[in-house]
Amino acid sequence: MLNLILQRLFTAIPVLLAVITVTFVMVHAAPGGPFDEDKAVSPEVMEKLNERYNLNAPLIEQYTDYLSGVLVGDFGPSFRYPSRTVSELIFTGLPITFELAIYSIIFALLLGIGTGIISALKKNTYLDYIPMTSAMVGICVPSIILGPLLTLIFGIWLEILPVSGWGDLSGDKILPTITLGTAYAAYCARLTRGGMLEVLNQDFIRTARAKGLSETRVVLVHALKGGLTPVIAFLGPAMAGLLAGSFVVETIFGIPGLGRFYVEAAFNRDYTMILGSSIFFSCLIIGLNLVSDLIAAAINPKLR
Repeated sequence: MLNLILQRLFTAIPVLLAVITVTFVMVHAAPGGPFDEDKAVSPEVMEKLNERYNLNAPLIEQYTDYLSGVLVGDFGPSFRYPSRTVSELIFTGLPITFELAIYSIIFALLLGIGTGIISALKKNTYLDYIPMTSAMVGICVPSIILGPLLTLIFGIWLEILPVSGWGDLSGDKILPTITLGTAYAAYCARLTRGGMLEVLNQDFIRTARAKGLSETRVVLVHALKGGLTPVIAFLGPAMAGLLAGSFVVETIFGIPGLGRFYVEAAFNRDYTMILGSSIFFSCLIIGLNLVSDLIAAAINPKLR
């Protein structure tokens, strides 16, 4: 297990370096600059702004200076919010983004695992065909379409759910959670069904049934542990996808999370905010994948 952890951590170093390099080159290659949309200023003032943020230095010098700051955890100041650092902005929006991701993964697991178990137990019946067809539809419909559709139905036509904001213990969290979690619920359903079908055909399941154990105990105690292995392996990439997918959902529903900061930074050419958010999400994704691998290895002796 220690070798697994060290291997993942050493692999993360070139990945992070590639993320930083590619993102840095792309944001500087994009047309425009962080101060182009400000009100007209004199060339002298623009020169002072570029000098203040080191934008008039050669690109390789800007890259090495930024990389040296990243190594000590300094993402620099935000170009659009000069009085605040990128780290402050990240940790301002992160709790809301993380809360949305948690709600969405709980929704996805409850709906997906329950549906997958039923489909596996009722193989080749309408209780299998209907959920799996619905799961395929859920995978194919992106959140950028599902979100406005749910808003139209439940917010405008039926007027039973709010369509924007992020309050405490209020209904405005329902539509974003469903929008973000539906596709992952569909993946969980299909993975659970496949894993359960494989385990239910094993000899130890037939032995458990031959001993007279109830079907509930056979499924929940003996079969479910092995049947959920694909879902657990999927949790790391799923959480990463939920965090990244929150960008679209937060924009649709007006949620003041990290995703909105990132989208606004892209429109405003806020180089440091784009770079800092990309690095932070990359580290978070690597960590989530590592945790997922460790959990999968803990419950599966074959992986250990």
